[in-house]
Amino acid sequence: MLQVLQPTATEAALNACVAWQAPPRVQISPDGTARRRASAWPGMAAEVVRFTRPGEMAIRFDAPVHLLVAYHQGVRGGGETHLDGVRSSTLKDVAHKLVFVPAGHCFEDVHDARVPPQITCLYLDSSNFAGPARLDPASDGPCPRLFFDDRLLWETIAKLTMLIETSSPGDDGYLEALGRLLVHELTRTHDRTPAAPVRGGLAAWQQRIVVEHIEKHLSDTPQLAQLAELVRLSPQHFCRAFKQSLGQPPLRYHGLRRVERAKQMLAQTDHPVTEVGLALGYSETSSFTAAFRRATGFTPTGYRRTLA
Repeated sequence: MLQVLQPTATEAALNACVAWQAPPRVQISPDGTARRRASAWPGMAAEVVRFTRPGEMAIRFDAPVHLLVAYHQGVRGGGETHLDGVRSSTLKDVAHKLVFVPAGHCFEDVHDARVPPQITCLYLDSSNFAGPARLDPASDGPCPRLFFDDRLLWETIAKLTMLIETSSPGDDGYLEALGRLLVHELTRTHDRTPAAPVRGGLAAWQQRIVVEHIEKHLSDTPQLAQLAELVRLSPQHFCRAFKQSLGQPPLRYHGLRRVERAKQMLAQTDHPVTEVGLALGYSETSSFTAAFRRATGFTPTGYRRTLA
C-alpha cells in the first residue's frame, strides 16, 4: 500500500479522469516517505509528490499509460535509474530534469537521497499522445527519454504544479488547457531530432566534486576562483564548462539550489522565515524573500501556507 497524505481527496481526484477507470500511479517505497496531491481531467492525471526525508527510497512504474516525471529537486549520494530502452543512469543531481516513460516500459529510480526529491508525475492516455516522429522500432511508440531538459515543457509543468498545490474548483478549465498544451509540447520534443552533444562540459568527476561542494556550502557566497581550482580549470573555462553541463552559470545554480534547500526547510521545520533565511546565508529577510519569490513565484510565508 502507498502512503498518501489525503487518501480520500487524492483517490477522488485521480478517479475523476474520464480516460481510465482506475489510473495507475507511481509506486513509492518505503511507505510513509512521501506526501501526494493529485488532480485529473479527461485523458490525463497529475500529482505532486514531496518526499519528506532523506535516505533510501524507490520510485517504480510499469503501466499501459505514458508517464512524464519532472524532478523539481533531488540529490542522491548513490543509486541508479533504469528505464527500458535507454542506458541506466547514476546521475547525482537530478534537479530540473525530465523523464519520459512510454506506455508499457518499466521505470525504476532508486535513491539514497541527500536532498529529498520533489517530483511532478503526469500520466497521459496513450491515445492522446503518439509522438508521430522518432518512433522506437521495437515498440512502435514514442521513445523513452531519461534525464533531459526542455524549457517550454518546464514552464508548463511549473504552472500545472502550482495549480495542483493551490487548486480551487474554478481552476479545472485552466488545468485541462495546460494539459493539452503539455501534450503538444511533449509531442514537439519527440518530433525534433536531437542535436549532437556539444563537447566542452565538465567531466563526471569534476561535476561531482563541484556539486557536492556547492551543496555543503549553500550558506556561503560562492567564489568562482575556488570552484575552478577544485576541478583544475581556469575560472573562465570553468564557467563555460559548468553551464554546458548543468544548464546554468555557477552563481545562478548556487542561488537556485539555496532556494530549493529553503523550500525543504520551510516544509520540514517550523523555524521562522527569518531563521531559515539566516541559516542559508541571507543577511536580510527582505533579500531572502526577494530571491525566493523570483525562483518560485511565492514568498516564503506564502509557500509554507500551500503546504498546510
